[in-house]
Amino acid sequence: MQCELCGRDCFDCKPGLVDGVRMMLCQGCMKYGQSVKEPVVKTPSNVQRNISLIKKPKEKDVYAGMTKELVNGWNDLIKNAREKKGLSREELGFRIGERTVTISKIENGDLRPSDSTISKLEKELGITLLEEVKQVSTNVSGSRPGFTLGDFFKTEKK
Repeated sequence: MQCELCGRDCFDCKPGLVDGVRMMLCQGCMKYGQSVKEPVVKTPSNVQRNISLIKKPKEKDVYAGMTKELVNGWNDLIKNAREKKGLSREELGFRIGERTVTISKIENGDLRPSDSTISKLEKELGITLLEEVKQVSTNVSGSRPGFTLGDFFKTEKK
């Protein structure tokens, strides 16, 4: 450990107060501060036992509430719809309240639009950008949950 006042390596640093600041000080620097005794906190044995009984919160499936996803080729769909309506990127951005750079990045596929921007684009361009999520079962092997590489190779052979 290092002394927080002089920076020397010391193995017997003790807590001390220097001008009201609590620091770890070596024996040589302790003359510049006041020694502070650290309180010893004792935990009752029943508290230590009960720590293992604390219930962990259940993990939430963040995808459970998602029912829609962006269609494939959403960026080209947006660009084609904009051009079909005869709008420039600046005009589209002005109409939906987004910057021209943002519209450019969305059309290039570099930026996924937020849910609110998606709804504005759908309304302004008269297109549908979201589709229902198809439920896919990954429980192939019966007793074990999940899908392993072995399960994938077994299904490919069939």
